[in-house]
Amino acid sequence: QVQLVESGGGLVQAGGSLRVSCAASALPFGRYGMGWFRQAPGKEREFVATISTNNDRTSYVDSVKGRFTISRDNAKNTVDLQMNSLKPDDTAVYYCAATGFNTGSLYVRDYNYWGQGTQVTVTS
Repeated sequence: QVQLVESGGGLVQAGGSLRVSCAASALPFGRYGMGWFRQAPGKEREFVATISTNNDRTSYVDSVKGRFTISRDNAKNTVDLQMNSLKPDDTAVYYCAATGFNTGSLYVRDYNYWGQGTQVTVTS
């Protein structure tokens, strides 16, 4: 069964940094675009970042541009999200996801597989 497992969440102060990671198994990882989404209590799941299969294209939601960086390592079947200059509004459960579109995607509906999420909490 395909599994996506997130790790690296935690508690940080505003202005700090955190890296969340996602490890995939039972998935032809190099054939899937990858994405990060987040969801805060009472809010819709929000697109954060996506990356193409060969790491040559990335997209970000405006609110994280210049602060977050998505990357992938196809040899290790991992995708990471480096988060810098964190703000309290970044507090959410962060999910990684895999899409059959090799470009990646901004849309929840395009993703085939999802991890269980990792909590990121940013204090003021």
